[in-house]
Amino acid sequence: MAAEYSVEVCRKLEEKFHAAHLHRPMRIARYDAGDELVYNVMGVGQPVTARAHLVVEEFVGGGFAGQVYRVKVSEIEAGDEPIESLDVGRVYAMKILIPPSNFSRLFRNLLYWTGFQGPFQLQTNPAAARAGALWQKFIRLGAKIRFGDERTIVDIYATFVDSRLGSCGELSEWVDGRTWRLEVDDRLDSLKRWRRGRKVDADRLGSPEYRAKREFMGELVRLLYDMGGYEFARQYEWWTCKSQPNCLKRRDTEDNPSGGLVAVDFRAGLALLPFLPMSPGDFKLIVKGLMRGSLVQFDRGNTDKLERFAEANSDEFSDMHQMLEELKA
Repeated sequence: MAAEYSVEVCRKLEEKFHAAHLHRPMRIARYDAGDELVYNVMGVGQPVTARAHLVVEEFVGGGFAGQVYRVKVSEIEAGDEPIESLDVGRVYAMKILIPPSNFSRLFRNLLYWTGFQGPFQLQTNPAAARAGALWQKFIRLGAKIRFGDERTIVDIYATFVDSRLGSCGELSEWVDGRTWRLEVDDRLDSLKRWRRGRKVDADRLGSPEYRAKREFMGELVRLLYDMGGYEFARQYEWWTCKSQPNCLKRRDTEDNPSGGLVAVDFRAGLALLPFLPMSPGDFKLIVKGLMRGSLVQFDRGNTDKLERFAEANSDEFSDMHQMLEELKA
């Protein structure tokens, strides 16, 4: 049986390390509950900066794209203008774009280097991390048009650089949500016909959360294609068989099986190489990427198509011109 991770043991080891008065600084892979962090953050909605003091409440988990924490803002040293929606006492999701696992980091970086012959940009390039955050703001507005509710896309507030872990990071809305429940369904024949688009008596269909989530993710993929975010859509393609956890259901909508769905992750972890599909859905994505001229896929978008989408919906995007110019630069 594997030993459980102990914050107390880590604290004692850290004390012993500092007591040894070594010249080499201590290297860590992740933070623990109770750690206090200070970052110079830059707002996503407007390029203003502040110094934010954060307290880690919980390490949520980590994957190839990075590590996620629940944090609370304890203090903000604001500049001339405050960062919108960044408030003292409020809880946020913090994502640092470096995996806590050495194997995950090496494997991720190897795939990225094979595809782009360079370091993993979301970790090492603040401009790349900020571009992804700007895209998320545009996608959120697009969701307001398509779904009638911008809360279907998690909001993002600020980006920063963590010099201790050596990575870029971001502060986003904390979503109190869950993945869909595994549902007992004795009418799988009807569900199969529904999946194929055939007419089915709604009263005979089960799996309401499954159907709602599948429809939502499919419509989100179509929205992302309409906006030019082809490679962002990979995070929500159903048949990659790994995208479902990227969509949560808000816990305050338990009385409505089809309500409260929210897309929470727009940061890809692994580059998609043409000779290395890693899921059934990747075969189709590779072909579609080659038809667009994208040999390797990660998180690039078509800003020209995004601009046309914004012009076609000018009322909603009227105050986004500065962000669009920053994204295109």
